[in-house]
Amino acid sequence: MTFDIWGYVFAGMVASILLLNIIQWITYRTRIYGLYTLYMLAWFLRVQTFGDWLPIQASYFVRATSSMIAFYIYFDFGDAFLNIRQRLPSLYRLFEYIKKCLLVYIGFQAVICFVLADWHPAIYEAAFSIIRALLAMAGFYAIYELLKLKDIVSRYFVAGTLFIQIGSLISQAFSLIKPVDDLTGPFWTISLAYLQLGVVLELICFSLGLSYGQRQIAIRHAVMEQELAREREQRRREHLEAELSVQRLEQENTEVHIRALQVQVNPHFLFNSLNVLDSLIDDDPEQARVFLEELSTVYRYLLRSNKEQLTDLASELAFIQSYFNLLKTRHGSGLQLSVQVDEVYQTYQLPPLTLQLLVENAVKHNIVLPDQPLVIVIATDKQAQLSVRNNIQRKTIRVASNGVGLSNILAKYQMLGQPVPIIQEADGQFVVTLSLISSLELRSQ
Repeated sequence: MTFDIWGYVFAGMVASILLLNIIQWITYRTRIYGLYTLYMLAWFLRVQTFGDWLPIQASYFVRATSSMIAFYIYFDFGDAFLNIRQRLPSLYRLFEYIKKCLLVYIGFQAVICFVLADWHPAIYEAAFSIIRALLAMAGFYAIYELLKLKDIVSRYFVAGTLFIQIGSLISQAFSLIKPVDDLTGPFWTISLAYLQLGVVLELICFSLGLSYGQRQIAIRHAVMEQELAREREQRRREHLEAELSVQRLEQENTEVHIRALQVQVNPHFLFNSLNVLDSLIDDDPEQARVFLEELSTVYRYLLRSNKEQLTDLASELAFIQSYFNLLKTRHGSGLQLSVQVDEVYQTYQLPPLTLQLLVENAVKHNIVLPDQPLVIVIATDKQAQLSVRNNIQRKTIRVASNGVGLSNILAKYQMLGQPVPIIQEADGQFVVTLSLISSLELRSQ
């Protein structure tokens, strides 16, 4: 293979690597790929021949400085590649010193090639040889230092640096045997071919190292994303568990309060009922017996109701009928009850004993006589509201009250998260309006 053919092969390989790197540069937008692109371009200039279309001085200047520009970029590229500034600070300081020397050298060669009136090939070659020797020594020292780094990416960088160093040394050795300008004969007899081969092997190692490093970064990012996702999921789960715990505590707290309110009702009702029974025992023993039977029936419901937060309206109405019969035992025709409840609302819910408290409250505070009957009406409307009303005919003697009845009902509705009952007096009527709770509302809570 002649050197001309080899030149095309070399140009194709470098162009392929360069194109791949440009694509990665566009993809990742990182500084390291930009430096790598400049580095390849500098070497590409060094290993090409420009004598046919460049002035002789410019051709010599490119030959003497393009590789130095490549090394100048190499130092920044190596720092970006391996973080040499942090991991090998002594080597980084050496790189900074060499970069300054290279700038002085490039300026010196510019003076020789373009400023001086006469051409001084001896000075030109001497300066070129000295700087190459110094770079070779610095290169092998850098390899020695970089071997201290044990990761795979640094090994790729060391291998690439070693290839360019060996290619450069072989090229210099062959230049002593055959002039650099003599490009005739097989390509392996041309000194420039060994430098080109070293460049190709170096670029391959650097490209592999960059790809491996990028893949490791991607893996680390993926692992971090998975850990973040797991952490977010764990926090979400903990948040949900905390919310459920709070809801359970609130529910338990509500149940405890409702149980306490229900316990308040039973002694209150029992105390009033025993007072009634005590008065009947002397006046009418037979009526007292009937009253006691009704009381036992009612009290069984009271005991059952203490276990539940809600009961259906049908059960509550059945209970209030028994309770009303108990009251009729004492008051006779002085007490009247009218139930006007739509069948649609029979399955709706309300706190147990609500109707009993309202009926008891009406009887307690109003005159109940045959000629002044107390009329209690329990009715529903189309808005699923239950109203309990009675005509107002207050007793002239103030009745002792502990305020348990209405306050108990209001507290239960608040704890259940339902609209507070409305209490009104209008047109000689005392009205308490309650919201009934549908089964759909219960399922949504």
